[in-house]
Amino acid sequence: MTMHRRSALRFLSRFALVTAAGSLLGACTEGKLQFSSIDMTGADYARDFRLTDHTGKPRSLADFKGKIVVLFFGYTQCPDVCPTTLTELSQVKQLLGADADKLQVLLVTVDPQRDTPEVLKGYMANFDPAFLALRGSPEELAAMAKDFKVYYKRTEGKTPTSYSMDHSAASYVYDTQGRLRLYTRYGSGAPALASDIRLLLKS
Repeated sequence: MTMHRRSALRFLSRFALVTAAGSLLGACTEGKLQFSSIDMTGADYARDFRLTDHTGKPRSLADFKGKIVVLFFGYTQCPDVCPTTLTELSQVKQLLGADADKLQVLLVTVDPQRDTPEVLKGYMANFDPAFLALRGSPEELAAMAKDFKVYYKRTEGKTPTSYSMDHSAASYVYDTQGRLRLYTRYGSGAPALASDIRLLLKS
């Protein structure tokens, strides 16, 4: 065998290996879901909670198995972020069409002092009667916020009852098995989140 032929064979062998590796890499890439939101699959925090909803029923993620859960922190007197987020989530539900009943929205109030069950019930009804608000004691809220790596802080107003609450504005998205999958930033838009939820429902 000539040196030229041996070189040619070595080149073809290397080319075959590179092609095979490229095919495997492509297969892995194709198998990974491409989300608009931040992929949180495998995160070791924000795995569960135990709070009471605005109807007085104790809740945890297990109660919503079979549904996509979108959870965020806020309060009823929030001037912009919370109503905007809930309006957007109402739009997401509409965009899901036949799968709308597979979405469960949860608002965890960071203002349990003013957000009584009655106040929360009336507030959530403004957006969708199926949306639920969750409430805990100040101690339960603090523990959950720490576990979920969420920020909130009371900012005093002109009167003792006119204070406001600064808080994190993003949402957590859980799949139908109650596993944390996505972190979606405030203002990402209903179409993008609806698309992500469809991917989760198909996976």
